[in-house]
Formats: sequence, structure tokens, C-alpha cells
Amino acid sequence: MKWQSNSAYWSSAITFFTFFLTWSFCYSLFPLWLNQTLGLTGKETGVVFATNAMAALLIMPIYGVLQDRLGTNKQLLFILGILMAGVGPFFIYVYQPLLESFFLLGAIVGAAYSALTFGAAVGTLEAFIERLGRQHDVEFGKARLWGSLGWACATFIAGGLFNVDPKLNFALASATGVAFILCLFWLPKPTKRPSGGSGKVGLTDVISLFRQRKFWRLSVYVMGVSCLYQIYDQQFPIYFASLFPSPEEGNRYYGYLNSLQVFIEAGMMFVAPYIVNRIGPKQGLLLSGAIMAIRMLASGLVEDPVSISLVKLLHALELPILLVAIFKYIVMSFDARLSATIYLIGFHVFTQVVTTLLSSPVGELYDELGFADSYLLLGSVVTVNLIISFWLLENRASSTNQEAAKMTGG
Repeated sequence: MKWQSNSAYWSSAITFFTFFLTWSFCYSLFPLWLNQTLGLTGKETGVVFATNAMAALLIMPIYGVLQDRLGTNKQLLFILGILMAGVGPFFIYVYQPLLESFFLLGAIVGAAYSALTFGAAVGTLEAFIERLGRQHDVEFGKARLWGSLGWACATFIAGGLFNVDPKLNFALASATGVAFILCLFWLPKPTKRPSGGSGKVGLTDVISLFRQRKFWRLSVYVMGVSCLYQIYDQQFPIYFASLFPSPEEGNRYYGYLNSLQVFIEAGMMFVAPYIVNRIGPKQGLLLSGAIMAIRMLASGLVEDPVSISLVKLLHALELPILLVAIFKYIVMSFDARLSATIYLIGFHVFTQVVTTLLSSPVGELYDELGFADSYLLLGSVVTVNLIISFWLLENRASSTNQEAAKMTGG
């Protein structure tokens, strides 16, 4: 049993590692690629992000329901792997030419591919591994830290390669996409042990979520805190690079700093379950939200490369606590059979709704007010929503759900 648990852990870890390698090679410097390589304005970059979010918004509910019905079967993940393997040729021969010649068409086509491969897929993979972990006694946070390591490793390389030729990063993304497919064969088969709840998920189960007050209370936190933070983070690399003597130097240092940040993040993934177990899921969500607000406000106040680098590293503390806390909160408060659906709809889909609506206006805000003043405004709004969430998020769960939550990353 111990060997099986170790095998389940390492296969889950390496699957996360290869997925985030691929995603990072494509998207860790995506804003710089849009701005410096393609020459898009802040507003146009916002349109691209908004279109990506809209596509993910449409696909995520489908992915969530499909994966809840599949349970721990891997058919959907193999489809993701095929799309990942083709990402290099897509970016080089389809996406870039379309954005340069037919901007809106390129944004739509790229958004569909991005959502199917990464934007909607990441939540599907995380929900799959979390459910598989409950069957094989694998803590989600400790497996997910390898995703952070994968992102860090790719970003460390991507910054230098970007200055040589961005296409090199896309080629490496395809190679690691093939590695992801191979990892799927290593993942263990599902056991007969239940992973929380019994019976197949039906449409009525999904619809019933929207009649629950606790679902909408969680959504206020997601849309008012986490979503706005992600919009803030979209074009942060552009602002970061602008604080250096040359864009090339800023690109290079951003790659190095992002790698350092994600290595710290990986270490935090290891300890985040213990933190959230000690303070509780609600307090974990509030703590991660407080770190988000501090980073946003600080970004509007500092003006030198060293200070902005320290602000960037705060992300390494916030994300692990958020990921562990959100799964624990879901498993504690809702039917565990619907964990993938709730995570994708209640967290990722609502994130994409807000991103779709606000990415372009916020991008225009950057053009009009500048990054610093825009960050102060966004940070203030997040702080207000965080205070509201303190009163809305629930702090207790039934004893049954508490037992299930203890199996999620802790």
C-alpha cells in the first residue's frame, strides 16, 4: 500500500510538473510577447485577455461536468495532452499571423485554443488529481507543488530564450506537451474506495448549486477578490519591465524573478496544508486575499526595480494558501461528488466572467492613468470586497464534511 501511495504521489507530481512546464513556456511571458513582439497596446492586450477569459468561461462548465461524470478516468486528460503537444505550431503558424493581420479573428481563435488547452484545463487537472489523491492518500498540496516547480523551471529558461527568439519557447512547449501525455499512462487506476459521496453527478445536482446561498457567498469572494487580483496580474510583466533601463534587461530579470517566486511558491505548497488546517479554510481564504490586496497596493506605491521585485514575491505566499483553502472550503461545505464542478464553476468560471468584463476596461485604464494609479484603485476595491467576505464566508461545516476536508491536502 505504501508503494502504491508513493507511485500515486510521484505520477501525480510529474503530471503536474509537465503540464505547468508547457503552460509556462507559452504564457509566463505572454503579455511581453503581445506587447513587445506583436506591438499591441494596453487596450488590445486587454481584449486578448478578455477573449481568452470568455472562451474559458464557456468551456469550463462543460469540462467540470464531464470530469465529475468521468470521476478518475483519464479520457479528457488525453485530449488535453494532444492539444498541448500541438501548441508550438499553433502559436507560430496560426496565432501570431492571425493577430498581426486579422486581430479580432486571431483573438477569437487563440482564445478557443488557449481555453481548451490551459485556461479551462488547469482546473480540470487540479480537480482530477485532488479526487485521485483522496482515493490513494495523496495530499493535494504536496502534489501540486510540482506544478509550481514546473512553472518556475520553464520561466527561468523562457526569459533568456524570449530575447533570442520567442518561437523557441513555443517549440519547447510542444515537447513538454508530449511528455505530459506519457505521464498520463503512469497515473494509477481508480480504486473502489469512494472519494467523497456516491452516485453519478446529474444535471439536477449541478443546477441545485445555484440555489444555495453558500455557493453565492463563496462567489462574492472569488469575483471581488481573487478575480480582480488576476486582472491586476495580467499586464504586470509589462510594468515590471518598464522599471528597468531597457525592456530586454527587464524581460531577463522578470524570468529570473518569476522562477525564484515559483520555487518559493513550491515550498509554500508543502506547508500550506498545515497552515490552512490550523487556521481553517475561511481564514485561509481571507489570509490569501489580504496578501493579494497588500501586493496590489504596494505595486502602486513603489517605483524601483528592487522594491517591485520584493512585491512580486508576495505571490509565492498567496497562491498556495488560496489553492489549498479553496479545495478544503469546497469539500467541507458542499457535496464532494461535485468538487470538480464547484471548483470550475464557483472559482474558475466566475473568475473568467469578471476577467471578460473588466480586462479591456482595465487595460484602457493602464493607458489613461498609468499602472501605478490603476493598481492603487484596484487594490482599494479588493480591500473593500475582502472585508465584505469576512462576513459572508462560512466558518463551520458538518462533521461529515470536516472528515472529507481533512483528506484534502492536509
